[in-house]
Amino acid sequence: MTNPEKLSPLGRRLLDRRGFLHTAGLSTSALALASLLEADGLLAADVKTVSGKTPIRPAIDPSQPYASRPGHFEMPAKQVLVIYCPGAVSHVDTFDYKPALWELHGQKPPGIPEVTFEGPTGNIAKPFWEFKPRGETGKMVSELLPHLAQHVDDFAFIHSLTTDTSAHPQGENFMNTGFTMEGFPSFGAWVTYALGTENQELPAFVAINDPRGLARSGKNNFGNGFLPAAFQGTDFSAAAPPNNLRRPDVLSAQEDRLSVDLLARLNAKHLEQYPGDADLAGRIASYELAGKMQTTVPDVMDISGETAATLNAYGVEGGSELRGQYARNCILARRLLEKGVRVVQLFNGSDPAGGNGITNWDSHANILETHAMQAEIMDQPTAALFADLKQRGMLENTLVVWATEFGRMPFLQGNGTGRDHNPDAFTCFLAGAGVKKGISYGESDEFGFKAAANTTTVYDFNATLLHLMGLDHERLTFYHNGLERRLTNVHGHVVKDVLA
Repeated sequence: MTNPEKLSPLGRRLLDRRGFLHTAGLSTSALALASLLEADGLLAADVKTVSGKTPIRPAIDPSQPYASRPGHFEMPAKQVLVIYCPGAVSHVDTFDYKPALWELHGQKPPGIPEVTFEGPTGNIAKPFWEFKPRGETGKMVSELLPHLAQHVDDFAFIHSLTTDTSAHPQGENFMNTGFTMEGFPSFGAWVTYALGTENQELPAFVAINDPRGLARSGKNNFGNGFLPAAFQGTDFSAAAPPNNLRRPDVLSAQEDRLSVDLLARLNAKHLEQYPGDADLAGRIASYELAGKMQTTVPDVMDISGETAATLNAYGVEGGSELRGQYARNCILARRLLEKGVRVVQLFNGSDPAGGNGITNWDSHANILETHAMQAEIMDQPTAALFADLKQRGMLENTLVVWATEFGRMPFLQGNGTGRDHNPDAFTCFLAGAGVKKGISYGESDEFGFKAAANTTTVYDFNATLLHLMGLDHERLTFYHNGLERRLTNVHGHVVKDVLA
């Protein structure tokens, strides 16, 4: 049988009189039902978040996913540097001064649990390093971090943080993605999804891994989850540039340029045939960014032009090899921020299999040696990075975040030399654009065991970070699997007392 109209069987059926009347009848009934539901106030209203607010989804051109976009409201921070220390830094040995630990040293007062995350508990232990008042504020900071201690007048400490887990992978996930499970977008992905970036020749979000490798949760710490792939963090470091960055020796610069131009024309022609294909447009944008990175990344990674004074301040030479490598990563972080990269996440600590204080801050044994090892790597370069940003005037538009996934116990483990995980009290600090200077918010109890005043959840912490970037954590959402997903799930309040 011929089919001159070239219609499919389904298409021909829609032109059949009975099929037409059947479809028209159902459509009319549906319209009538919708009208009746609306009249009775039962028709679904506009999409709302769980807090009753209308979501704000950024208008993203798939062909320019990294284009700069305005925030929800005006705030001074335009970029953010996250310094993340995997393994759980001991707050009672660094920034949370607790005189009662000296008074009760060697004792086991009532209320101390018999068993914690890794087994039996020991006695209360005073800090392994002496505390001294620092700066004009007199903030008490231990001798473990003497370089960071010089900048306490610029920091806003949060001493009452709590988390939902005492396991490292879940703790890293929770701090960096807002969920203990995997598969959710990271903080950096949410920010770049909302705001894009100022520099169209570098990634919007760069994760600088520790010289020793990835942290426990790996790339989930800077992944895009269910957000478009364009917003995942691009990970490289001073010692490990992006793969396939260099042009093969057999290909000249002119031949490479001609190949890129040809590819661009072919992609453009392909896109003309499928103008509504967002995935295709996104892939083209990704390839174009990769091409630009071949010239921009080598330049930003080249620190040969840095002065001897700068290299000395960061501690590139004169310490351990790991400190030198981490110091180079800190310089790279500053150079990326100078180029307009929106989010830089700098890791100090690694090891997906666990490091027990050797490759990260997880000091279950011999904390005196293992925490000192990590501090030697982290302290001077991190302090120099902060001072460098301040000296260059970059803190006016850059938010600085120093974080870890939870704290450590005020008493020792059964082995008598290490501290176990403490999810009920830990310390992080903020600085830079939009942040009050020289304050301490919240308190842990007299031992540093549990949050006691102005308890602050990870949800609150992330809500505050988004607010400082000009974003409403309750309205920055992405519709996924029937839910309006957000970084703070259905929780979180902005900690307004740390806002300038």
